[in-house]
Amino acid sequence: MHIMDASKGILGANGIVGAGIPIATGAAYSAKYRGTDQVAVSFFGDAASNQGTFHESINMAAAWKLPVVYVCENNLFGISVDLRKITGNPNIADRAFGYGIPGVAVDGNDVLEVYQATHTAFVRARKGEGPTLIECKTYRQKGHHIGDPGTVYRLKEELEAWKKRDPIKTFKARLIKEEIINKEEVENLEKESRKLIEEAVQFAENSPFPEPEEAFEDLFYEMEGAKE
Repeated sequence: MHIMDASKGILGANGIVGAGIPIATGAAYSAKYRGTDQVAVSFFGDAASNQGTFHESINMAAAWKLPVVYVCENNLFGISVDLRKITGNPNIADRAFGYGIPGVAVDGNDVLEVYQATHTAFVRARKGEGPTLIECKTYRQKGHHIGDPGTVYRLKEELEAWKKRDPIKTFKARLIKEEIINKEEVENLEKESRKLIEEAVQFAENSPFPEPEEAFEDLFYEMEGAKE
C-alpha cells in the first residue's frame, strides 16, 4: 500500500481513504502544464468511490481534460461493508456518465481485458481527450487485515466461486493452453519468486532497528537562506 519511488513515477500512497485520487489529479495537471506525454493513474477501492474526493477530482479532471486514468478495484467490500448493501447502483463505472467521460467496467480478474482497457484510456489521455474511469470488478479473497478472517460478512459459496477465477491461476492456465509458456517454465518462475520473497524476508529480519533520531529524517525541507 505505502510504496513510493519518485524516480519511477510512483508518488506514494495515502492512508486516508480516497486521498490518492486528488493527488493523481494534481499530477495530471502538472503533466499537462509541463506539456509532457505522462499519464497519471489512481488506484482505489470501491469504498473510496463514495468519498467526496472521488467526485470533486473527476469533475475537475473532466472539465480540464487532464491526462489521468482512475482505476477502481471493486472487490465489493470496504473493510466489512458490502457495497451492494449501501449503494443504489453498485456499478462504479456508471458514475462516469455524470462527468461526461468514458466509464468502462472490465473483468478485473482477466489480465488481458484490464490491459486493453488501460491501453485505450492511455491513448485517449495522451491525445488530450481527458480522463477515463475504469472499474475492475474483482473480489477480495482475504480479510481486510491479518486479524480479520472475513467469515462473518461474506458468503462462503461466493468466496469459493471467486477463488476459482483467481487472475494468476486463470492467466497461467491460458498461457499454457496457448503454448506461450510450458509447465516447467511456470514452475521455475514460481521457484524464483519464492526465493526472492524469502530473501526479502531474511533481509528484513536480519536488519538492525533504526536509530531513534532517524524518525526526524525527511520530515522537513530546509530552504536555502531561510532563517531558523
